[in-house]
Amino acid sequence: MTRMTESDTIGAIEPDRPHGSGSAVDLLDVAVRFRTKKRDVTALQEVSLQVAPEEFVAIVGPSGCGKSTLLKLVSGLLQPSSGDVRLLGDPVSKPRRDVGYVFQRAALLEWRSVRRNIALQAEMRKMPTAEAAARVDELIAMTGLRGFEDAYPHELSGGMQQRVSLCRALLHRPPVLLMDEPFGALDALTREQMNVELRRIRQETRTTVLLVTHSIAEAVYLADRVVVMTARPGTVAEIIDVDLPTERDYAETLTHPEFARASGRIRELLGAASAAE
Repeated sequence: MTRMTESDTIGAIEPDRPHGSGSAVDLLDVAVRFRTKKRDVTALQEVSLQVAPEEFVAIVGPSGCGKSTLLKLVSGLLQPSSGDVRLLGDPVSKPRRDVGYVFQRAALLEWRSVRRNIALQAEMRKMPTAEAAARVDELIAMTGLRGFEDAYPHELSGGMQQRVSLCRALLHRPPVLLMDEPFGALDALTREQMNVELRRIRQETRTTVLLVTHSIAEAVYLADRVVVMTARPGTVAEIIDVDLPTERDYAETLTHPEFARASGRIRELLGAASAAE
């Protein structure tokens, strides 16, 4: 098995840039096309979406509809075949430094402790040592990791590993956080607990969040709006406004009429998408 290096976990990043005004994320008529050995494939087609600063938007859709591709476009890891992508008012032309990214797999370095895994982001960004240490302590406290600062990944549960991954993504206080099915590998109970924790952390940080998930309940509980995508070629079928209280108790939210309405509409749309495949 190939050994992961510290530089592999960060990748190429462009210098910090001034934030633009208006939307945090803008996609206008975006398409992504590529060619395989056998055929041409359109992954995304005519996707338009605006995400306001401090908004939480969840993205759901059939497997292979381009949800993860959409996040890669926003981060600059992938360029569109056509259309326009802007982050904080600036055109996205290369990998961006001013985002946080959390993946399904925590991708922690097994030879580093919790504290040093989180601090890796600071080292790659050459943050001042004292500032980085204070921020690491702040995030450890915020995510309930106190007492595990010196633990190694193999000593942590899956949920705790994802907390470390979230800390690493938030270290530089990114204005936009991208989350690609971050809790998909967790058991149901741990996933619910992480949903509650993410909601709390997001309320504290006020970070703009784009979350890809296959869980309708997760999307509706966490988000201000839910983007429902069609089967490939992926495009926006409908955007569902979630009119739930800002403060959301998990159990109460699941029985709220608005939760049932939004979840039901998403299921209808995804059922239609599945039938079209």
